[in-house]
Amino acid sequence: MSVSIIIKWSGQEYPVTKLTEEDTVLDLKETIKTLTGVLPERQKLLGLKIKGKPAENDVKLGVLKLKPNTKIMMMGSREESLEEVLAPPPDNDDVINDFDIEEDVIEVENREENLAKIARRVKDYKVDILNPPREGKKLLVLDVDYTLFDHRSCAESGHELMRPYLHEFLTSAYEDYDIVIWSATSMKWIEVKMKELGVTTNSSYKITFMLDSAAMITVHTPKRGVVEVKPLGVIWDKFPEFYTRKNTIMFDDIGRNFLMNPQNGLKIRPFMKAHLNRDKDRELLKLSQYLKEIAKLDDFTDLNHKHWEKEGSFSQCPSQ
Repeated sequence: MSVSIIIKWSGQEYPVTKLTEEDTVLDLKETIKTLTGVLPERQKLLGLKIKGKPAENDVKLGVLKLKPNTKIMMMGSREESLEEVLAPPPDNDDVINDFDIEEDVIEVENREENLAKIARRVKDYKVDILNPPREGKKLLVLDVDYTLFDHRSCAESGHELMRPYLHEFLTSAYEDYDIVIWSATSMKWIEVKMKELGVTTNSSYKITFMLDSAAMITVHTPKRGVVEVKPLGVIWDKFPEFYTRKNTIMFDDIGRNFLMNPQNGLKIRPFMKAHLNRDKDRELLKLSQYLKEIAKLDDFTDLNHKHWEKEGSFSQCPSQ
């Protein structure tokens, strides 16, 4: 059953009409973010309570029993200044709090409500294509924080936080793969960071498009509650003539982002403490070799990316 809510913020009203009773408060906040630009962690929804207490992110909207066109006042501010955009996102110990997805994946991958959320993202999320998809190329989807650079350490420039061999890695990958950037932050922040790192202006490779947190969905896991994930089905359903589960691989330092597509995810070692590890980190060099090897295959679905570092793993590992 659909839910209709009106958000009042900064003197304006924003109708929310595309959510259902099965969606959560976090889903509502993500929708509000697309309408107002205010990040979920900066939103304070007044009057959205359950048993006299503010409703937590994992509470389903149906439990709140909201009347049609209920008006909810929001307090919160956008990331407006460049300094705020360049600053690290609010503290979120995702790397520390990550968990092995195997215990939850069967429970969420094919659930009807999760597939419905993907369908909604496919319909409503607008992808700005920077460079057209190329016929015959496979797809590489890359996380940003701790994957391409260290977003927590202090430095005078983005270059100092950049993961070693980033441009060499992307140049090599581009020969066989279309490259997509997907970060669990705002598009404004992604664009600034990619420009600062020289990724979107490099002449040796091109980025096909970038996705932000609004393309993600929330799923309920039996043991961990509500978590946000990056469903590759959003890309596959938007570009079915180019990308499928057979030709897609995704790098991320957070394993739970693969919950809706575990077979396509490779959990990369996080790049942290850049000032100490800049001369030691060889992760991207090794991953370049792995990408070259599996690019020879027509189908990735039998690969076990957990064993990517083992010699010959690209052809020997059974499917998960």
